Amino acid sequence: MSNDTGLGRAALAAALCAVLVGRPVWAQAPIVRVGASHVQGKQIQGQARVFHALSRLTFGPRPGDVAAVEAIGLNTWFEMQLNPRSIDDSAFAARLAEYPAMGLTVAQLEARYPGPQEIRQIEAGKSGLPTEPTERAMVEDQLAFYRMKKDQQAEKSAASPTVQPDVGAGQKMAADGDEIPAQQDEAGLDRRLPKDEAQRILAMAPDQRFQAVMAMSPENLVRFRQSLKGADAVALAAGLAPWQRETLEALPGSLRMVALEETEARVERDVYSERQLEAVMTDFWLNHFNVYVKKNQQEPYLIPTYERVVREHALGNFEDLLVATAQSPAMLEYLDNARSIGPDSKAAERLKMAVEVIPSGKLKQAAASAGLNENYGRELMELHTLGVNGGYTQADVTQVAKVFTGWTIDKDTKEFVFNERRHEPGPKVVLGQTIKEDGVNEGLEVLHLLATSPATAQFICQKLAVRFVSDTPPPALIDRMAGTFLASKGDIKAVLRIMWGSPEFWSADVMRAKVKTPEEFVISAVRASGAEVTNPAALVQSEAKLGMPIYGMQTPNGYGWKQEDWVNTGALVSRMNFSLVLSAGRIPGVQTQWQRVMGDPAPGVMVAGYDGGASPDATAAKERKLEALLLGVPVSERTRQTVLAQAKNGAVTEQAAAQFDLRGVGARYQGRGLPVGAKPLPDDEQAAVMAGLLLGSPEFQRR
Repeated sequence: MSNDTGLGRAALAAALCAVLVGRPVWAQAPIVRVGASHVQGKQIQGQARVFHALSRLTFGPRPGDVAAVEAIGLNTWFEMQLNPRSIDDSAFAARLAEYPAMGLTVAQLEARYPGPQEIRQIEAGKSGLPTEPTERAMVEDQLAFYRMKKDQQAEKSAASPTVQPDVGAGQKMAADGDEIPAQQDEAGLDRRLPKDEAQRILAMAPDQRFQAVMAMSPENLVRFRQSLKGADAVALAAGLAPWQRETLEALPGSLRMVALEETEARVERDVYSERQLEAVMTDFWLNHFNVYVKKNQQEPYLIPTYERVVREHALGNFEDLLVATAQSPAMLEYLDNARSIGPDSKAAERLKMAVEVIPSGKLKQAAASAGLNENYGRELMELHTLGVNGGYTQADVTQVAKVFTGWTIDKDTKEFVFNERRHEPGPKVVLGQTIKEDGVNEGLEVLHLLATSPATAQFICQKLAVRFVSDTPPPALIDRMAGTFLASKGDIKAVLRIMWGSPEFWSADVMRAKVKTPEEFVISAVRASGAEVTNPAALVQSEAKLGMPIYGMQTPNGYGWKQEDWVNTGALVSRMNFSLVLSAGRIPGVQTQWQRVMGDPAPGVMVAGYDGGASPDATAAKERKLEALLLGVPVSERTRQTVLAQAKNGAVTEQAAAQFDLRGVGARYQGRGLPVGAKPLPDDEQAAVMAGLLLGSPEFQRR
């Protein structure tokens, strides 16, 4: 952008940041501390209570949510959210039906969409091809792709010996999205399918189109995909059944499709599910029991089942949740317990004997790598239950690791199995208590011991209070929640009821005191704007751009919930840029309609003299209405004046779009999104600019 737009780059950047750094409450304020004196102070009253509840217990209110909650009563709404099966969620279920792969078991998912490891097994002759025709055709295509990539890598290596060996087709695709070879070969010849041939296929009826693509050779499939641009990429999947679309998306490699869909489905749930407290608590526990999608090529296949298991117990009993995560293949794989072998187990003894009889290099290497793995034992106590100061020692870590030897994954069913041969024999001593030798029951006994510990009650309730109340929650509140945790034997609903009924939760000092994480910010902005999402991949990438990729925390401690984890100048500018491109409809497949959102007065809000913003007075009235719709509370006068000053400055959005570019994110997204590359005009440009600035304001950044 040139300086003749009226503002130079430096001045425009300053205008973008003015709202963010305009008052100390955001960038420079001390953390709000809630103590006994605040409990006796002012409590949140009236409609503000509804906004506060929706800000803390959901991913943010949508247009009309406040009125709906007021109509049934706040306490009634809370009890309904505690019992999610009582809430009709059929509209979201229809959206989830677009992801049939996400409902499969791990074994079913791998059978239909084999990963790189299975493709290599087939290529090596160690596994056979599927018998079902569609699955067989897809695997044959992926096998051909894999061989093509190997041949290309070998040619490059021969031409340039310094080229690093291929890390594996699926791993490379997961890392950098390099699905298909370049459009031209080394001789510069165009390898795309002729345009008329591509258009002939796109013009077919959906089923015929699908069969035509599945019948292509891998070479022609590469050429065909390279021929698709913009609207053609969407037209390819138009009218296809969800499983057919998934199949086409998986043809170049299943791993990327699986990893993308599990993040897309999670975004869709957070935005659209009516069971919002369940979604928020599922997010809380997935972060508490963190797993990392890029741990290896197996982990993406394990996460859909893991998410379902966590959601099932998110509002249930903590010990049941703890056992479910301990036995989840995703956790067993992520923290390496699936490969842990007791040093005195039958499996270890047999391996030692084999090395003595046949001292081969491979056996020696296997013997050296096999053994006790303490990762899960350590994180189970430090992060999942007792906390870092929970009173355990290194000796306890080793003993717990021995208890869980043999907890592994069945190679055929891909489910939890206890392997007695890997289990360390003999009694173990954990936290001063003797665990008698009892196979798989040893682990269940230790999980019960940890789940019912007072230290665990304190640690879990402290994390819940940080998530829902304050960065520094009062000890008295944590003690009451922990007492209920112990008395109810880990009933999560009972603990949340204590929090809900506490004066600390409703203290005026904690309203808007929590900084939103990038995930909370993105989802709450989409919900507040009433945007229609047809391309959740763009929102997945938005969260990653803002520093919080879904299932992307490599270390087991998960993401932080506190202000200090997320507040810095660069992050704030990026959030502002996102809010501006969102409100302007510049995110592919995420469309805002401000005239529709503003068509009726905000619930309980009267806007005098509102005429659409044609006059200065009307512009101010429109801004006030947007404040009420998007935030529910008035913004500071400095924020308001900055918004009004920039109300008609389209250059603000252009600058944001240049810095928060998501145009390419929808390029691979077929079937549900709008044509990529289009530059839609907002139905009310003035409202779009003001809404973007308000969504990026200090007030909206807090919940």
